[in-house]
Amino acid sequence: MDIAPIQDFFALPYNQMMFKLLINFGWMPIAAVLVWGAMKTWVYYKNLKYAETLSFILLAIDIPKGNEQSVKAIENLFTYIAGAHRTFNLLEIYWEGCYQIGFSFEIVSIDGYTQFLIGTEVRFRNLVESAVYSQYPDAEISEVNDYVEDLPSTFPDDEWDIWGGEFIYANNQAFPIKTYHEFYDINEKTGDTTFKDPMAGLMDLCGSLQKGEQLWYQIIVYPTGFDWPEELNKEAKKILKEKTSSSGGVIGVFFSGIWELFVELFHQISGEELGTMASENGADDPLKMMQLKPQEKKQVEAIQNKAAQLGFEVKNRFIYIAKKELMNKPKVAYGFVGYMKQFLDLDLNNLKIDMDMTATTANYFFVDSRRNAKRNRLMIAYKGRSGTRGRARKIMTIDELATLWHFPIETVVKAPLVQKTPGRKSEPPMSLPIEDETAQETFFDSEPQAGRPAPLPPTPSPKQKRGRIKESRDLKQGENDSLPWDEPREKEKASKKKAGAPPENLPFA
Repeated sequence: MDIAPIQDFFALPYNQMMFKLLINFGWMPIAAVLVWGAMKTWVYYKNLKYAETLSFILLAIDIPKGNEQSVKAIENLFTYIAGAHRTFNLLEIYWEGCYQIGFSFEIVSIDGYTQFLIGTEVRFRNLVESAVYSQYPDAEISEVNDYVEDLPSTFPDDEWDIWGGEFIYANNQAFPIKTYHEFYDINEKTGDTTFKDPMAGLMDLCGSLQKGEQLWYQIIVYPTGFDWPEELNKEAKKILKEKTSSSGGVIGVFFSGIWELFVELFHQISGEELGTMASENGADDPLKMMQLKPQEKKQVEAIQNKAAQLGFEVKNRFIYIAKKELMNKPKVAYGFVGYMKQFLDLDLNNLKIDMDMTATTANYFFVDSRRNAKRNRLMIAYKGRSGTRGRARKIMTIDELATLWHFPIETVVKAPLVQKTPGRKSEPPMSLPIEDETAQETFFDSEPQAGRPAPLPPTPSPKQKRGRIKESRDLKQGENDSLPWDEPREKEKASKKKAGAPPENLPFA
C-alpha cells in the first residue's frame, strides 16, 4: 500500500493542509444543509396543498344544567379524542403532505356571555360528539359561526385593541403543573372532601365583561405517539444522577464503541472495573431515592407520574380584545394571568405568558411597530388555529389539559352566563295518554276554555333566559343582541325539527 500521498499531505504547511481539506471535503456539509433545506421546503409546500383539502368546523357545547360531573370526565373525553392519532408512511409525508390534524378547545366570553367550543376537522365531528356525549349524555352540540371572523386581523385599528400571547412552561416540559387533583380540600373535623374548582375565577372574570369586551382562550391539542415519555425519563435520570444510554445514530454508536474500548483498556491496566468505581461514588446506588432532598424526590415522582399518562402536543393562546374606550387590561388581561397562576408549583412547573416572543409587548426600540407586528402575528395564528406559529408545542397530559379546560361544576361555580341545556331530555312514559287533535291545537291557547284551567305559559327559550340573566346582572346589553353562535344554532335546531315533522298532506284517521 502506497502511503506516500498521505505523508506528503501531512508534510504540507498548516495553511495549505486546511485549504486542501476545504476544497476536497468542505462542500459536503454545505451540500447536506442544502438537501435538508430542500426537503423541508418541499414538505412545507405539500403540507399547504394538503391543508387546502381540509375543512374545519366549530362546535358549541352546551353543558347540562346542574352539572355535577367531576373533572375526570374531561380526562376521559381527551382520551377518546386521542384516537385521532395517525402514523404516516414516507409516501404520505413527502408526496401527499399528510400531517397530524389537531383539535382546538376554546373558552370564549363575548360581552359577558361565555361559551365552551371545540374546533375540529369535519371528518372528526362524530368522534368529538361521541366523546362529549359519552361523558355528558344530556349535553347539546351545535355547529356555529366562527366568532373571530368579524374582528380585525391587522393592527393598529381605529376601533379595537388587543393584548395577549402564548402561555408556555416556565421549566422543562418534563415537570407538570399543579393539576385539579390538588384542589380537593379535606375537612379535618368531618372528613368531608370539597372540590375548589379553579374554573371559578375564570368564569367570574368572563361574566364581568361589558358589551364591547371579549376574552378568548384557545388550547390547540395534537394527538401524539409514545416516544415522548423517554425524554421525560431522561430528566428524571439527571436528578437521580443515573447514566443515560447513548443516542445519536451512527455518531452515537461510534463514540459508544470508543468508550467501551477505553473501559476495557482501563480494566486491563488497573485491574478494576470502571463501573465499580462509579458505584462506589454513589452513581448507581439502588437506595439513591432515599438520599434525595425532598424537592428532588417530589420532582422525580411527578415526572414519572406524568410519563405514565396519555399526552398531547399542546399550544396555549390567550387574547383580550376590546374597543379602545373600554380596554381594561388590569382587570381582564392581568386577571387571566392570575387565573393561570393557580396552577403554579415552584418545585415543579407553571404556565407563564411568553413575554419574549409572542406577547403583544415591546420595549426600548421601535416599540409601536414591533408591538403591532406581534399583534398581527398573534391574531393570524389564533384565527387560523395554527399549531406551528409562535413557540414550539410542548407535551401536556390529560389531567393537565382537563385542569385547564373543563365545564364548571355548578355546585361549586356559579356561572349564570354559561350556555346550558334547559333540562334533562328523556322519552315520555309509555302509559302517557295522547289527546286528540283538537286538544293538541288548543293546548297553548292564550285564553282558557270552559271547564279547563288556564294553560301554563310557554317555557322561555335559552336565549330569552340569557337575556333575563344579563338584564339582572346590569350588563347594559340590548334585548335583541345576538352572539355569533346563536343564528346557526337556531337554524340547525329548526331544520332538525322540520326534518322530523310529518308531511303536511299526511292523512289522519
